[in-house]
Amino acid sequence: MKKSSSELARGGEPPLDAVQAGEWLVWLLGQPHLSDYLNFVRDKVIDGDRISPRLLADEWRLANDLYYELEQGEAGAADGAECLPIGPDLATLQRSVLEDRYFLESFDTLPVEIRMVELSRLVVSQSNIGCDFAEGLQRTLPDPRDAEALFRFCLPLDRSQAPVRVRRSGKDRYVFTSPSTDFRLHPAAILEAGQVTGLKSFGPVASILAFPVGFGSNFLSVVRSEERLLLQNGYHRAFALLSAGVTHAPAVVQTVTRKDELRLAASDDVCEDPAFYFRAARPPLLRDFLDPRLGKRLRVRPMETTIEIEFKTRSSSGALI
Repeated sequence: MKKSSSELARGGEPPLDAVQAGEWLVWLLGQPHLSDYLNFVRDKVIDGDRISPRLLADEWRLANDLYYELEQGEAGAADGAECLPIGPDLATLQRSVLEDRYFLESFDTLPVEIRMVELSRLVVSQSNIGCDFAEGLQRTLPDPRDAEALFRFCLPLDRSQAPVRVRRSGKDRYVFTSPSTDFRLHPAAILEAGQVTGLKSFGPVASILAFPVGFGSNFLSVVRSEERLLLQNGYHRAFALLSAGVTHAPAVVQTVTRKDELRLAASDDVCEDPAFYFRAARPPLLRDFLDPRLGKRLRVRPMETTIEIEFKTRSSSGALI
């Protein structure tokens, strides 16, 4: 199972009162690997080091047994999840997303379209979802009967950016931190001097090597392979919608037909074991997070996503050959 960005986050010292209060998340029990669950509880859950590993293993085993029962009773539940056309009344909004520069950069290789997907039967690869953040999203949910508002909620073009802290750590090392789970490193780029304003320099600048940090396109997106839909991005929104009783939501759908294409669209965990998600009789589904037998609520220490950039430079000169 894929770990969320917040789970992988390191660094940052939250205020003491925030640490004591913690934040809630729901962990999907019974999925590989048991060691991930034990380590997470020990290292991230408040007072988790006081919880008996044996008790944790017991509850994980019960959930794992339940998944075995679901493989018999709900075999094929992930097959044929509804993936419906967007209504004509949303054509203008759909066109705006398809022409958005972030969309064009993010989905420039594989066949892609915007469809209404069935939330409860989306296959999931992420092991946990932040309850506090999802509940915050729930408070901003539009009326599901308002198709345009629901579309903007799932595929926003107006993005509010999470705060980012930057500090220098050593001569050639910089640390960027954000509470957002979508915080990430963008590809490095060579820029011309005219592309950057406000740069202070002791002389004329020829080129600039940039290491951009920021966020993803923030679209709810899924990967489609034959009859299955795998949730790729937008876990908190999808969870918030399903928790509120919404059955279908607009999403970007990328279609893959072979493993090489899957590597371009899905996470590393999915690519390492595609059969688990696309061939198993009953893979983990989004609705499992709402099942108290499978979704375990845990109070964890506040976590942030940290990106560290360290570089080395070397200059030399010599005779032309």
